[in-house]
Amino acid sequence: MTDNDAQARIEALEIRLAHQEAAIDELTHTLLKQETHIREHTETLQRLELQVRALAPADGEQATDEKPPHY
Repeated sequence: MTDNDAQARIEALEIRLAHQEAAIDELTHTLLKQETHIREHTETLQRLELQVRALAPADGEQATDEKPPHY
């Protein structure tokens, strides 16, 4: 292997490494955004669950359509 061949291989490896580092940075950025979205959605879901529980009867029975007292 000549010095030119070795130098070309090193340059090719450096280019490949730079592309891989860029891809890892992009994946990391995407992952962080997804984590933020998941956290926001989890918090929203928890708030909605609390609201639904507040509307539901406490004893677990379903609310019935009771007739008004004048019937």
